[in-house]
Amino acid sequence: MTEIWDIYDENRNKTGKTILRSEHPRSENEYHLVVHIWIHNDEGQWLISKRTPNKHFPLLWECNGGSALAGEDSLSAALREVREELGITLDSSKGSLYKSIKRSVYRDFCDVWVFNHNCSINEITLQENETCDAMWASADKIAKMIKAHTFIPLDNMQYVYDLLKISRS
Repeated sequence: MTEIWDIYDENRNKTGKTILRSEHPRSENEYHLVVHIWIHNDEGQWLISKRTPNKHFPLLWECNGGSALAGEDSLSAALREVREELGITLDSSKGSLYKSIKRSVYRDFCDVWVFNHNCSINEITLQENETCDAMWASADKIAKMIKAHTFIPLDNMQYVYDLLKISRS
């Protein structure tokens, strides 16, 4: 399926333009919408997934996420991405927008969502060509994975350190 993205201006207003995923925003004043989804359980763990070998940053762990499709709002994109990548349906009432970041280097608006959800790893259905493993991990374990370079590089996700601090308190 070809992905089509809405284009936003530098103030996050939709321009009425759309582009194909392969085109990426062309102008310095064109952005698209991206979501990162962090899923936290009642035991204080985070659900993370491993990228497949065919993807950029192969076989590294990450939170779930992706780009919003044309016509989708941020919450709808977050719920869809998790459903596609992990096969689970999140309750929208158990999620909140943690942070919204304008990232000029990627020309996107990155909305970071945090959801509370409890499930067994056995309930996860991995999406072929997207995810190849999943696990529940503590904030400390994720911090160690970051240090060991087994977690996706955080040059574009500095907020993760603050998010992990909150979950430890």
